[in-house]
Amino acid sequence: MLKSISKNAALLGLFAIVTTGLVAFTSTATKEKIVEAQHQALEKALLEILPDGQHNNDLLNDYMEVHHPLLAHKNPQEAFFARKDGQPYAAILPSNAPEGYGGDISLIVGLRYDGTITGVRVIPPHSETPGLGDKIEIAKSNWILGFNGKSLENTSDKSWKVKKDGGEFDQLTGATITPRAVVKAIHNTLKYFDHNKEQLFRDSYALQHPKKQKQP
Repeated sequence: MLKSISKNAALLGLFAIVTTGLVAFTSTATKEKIVEAQHQALEKALLEILPDGQHNNDLLNDYMEVHHPLLAHKNPQEAFFARKDGQPYAAILPSNAPEGYGGDISLIVGLRYDGTITGVRVIPPHSETPGLGDKIEIAKSNWILGFNGKSLENTSDKSWKVKKDGGEFDQLTGATITPRAVVKAIHNTLKYFDHNKEQLFRDSYALQHPKKQKQP
């Protein structure tokens, strides 16, 4: 009887160990797949809003982490820098819209050195309502293209709102909170870039070329 109980206990223990191991392995593999999918989505979005032909440096390898209240990320995120013949051409900055209907919405905002938007993309995942708020994605509608060519110079501060709030940007049918949050985040990103662009390009260059920054 005791042998039988001990044998059953041992089998149960072995089963628990194997099950725990499988769960841990599945969880790790799933996380790796999610991270890889996010990386691929980011790379695709980067090249959509700033194609290779517009610069001649390796955009994906000219980057540094940035962190600022106007960008609204909880942790530092990667910003990418485009140069033409060594001169600053454009930047792609990470931004976050924390006031989305379903929570945080991660964005990247492409900006020429003069502060003009080259493009904006939403980086999944997010929790906006399918069929309504998720139309901020380029795959679901062209709404996000409405920011192309905008800048602080050609769009006044009071215009950086959805039309329902007196601004110039369309809201989405059945969803106002989501586009309101995105418009605010993009406006804040423009203000951040306007105040920090020279330092950003200097610091990113120094990071990529440390030897050239040393004094003789």
